[in-house]
Amino acid sequence: MADDSIITIRATFRTREAAELAVEHLVQRQGVPRPDIFIQSTTDQNTTGTQPSGGDASREEGARSDAPLAGEIEVSVDTAAGQIDAVQRSLSVAGAIDVSGS
Repeated sequence: MADDSIITIRATFRTREAAELAVEHLVQRQGVPRPDIFIQSTTDQNTTGTQPSGGDASREEGARSDAPLAGEIEVSVDTAAGQIDAVQRSLSVAGAIDVSGS
């Protein structure tokens, strides 16, 4: 009998860019429906992560001074128990600094 229970996997990222890359990997490579993936700050403040990346950093000018670097980004994924390993692997490959399941 197949295990059809749903598990929530959580991962934290230092940058919004890495979190968004993880979401794309999950949707495109693992087939996780986008509505089953959530992105939020790990703090109670708006944040783009703990270090500049993407639009927050410029090669010519350096990091923007107005980027809200107020904490890490959390990606949580509701997934079938049979996909736990693949989802955790995708999150790690995208740059997660911590991955846990509940």
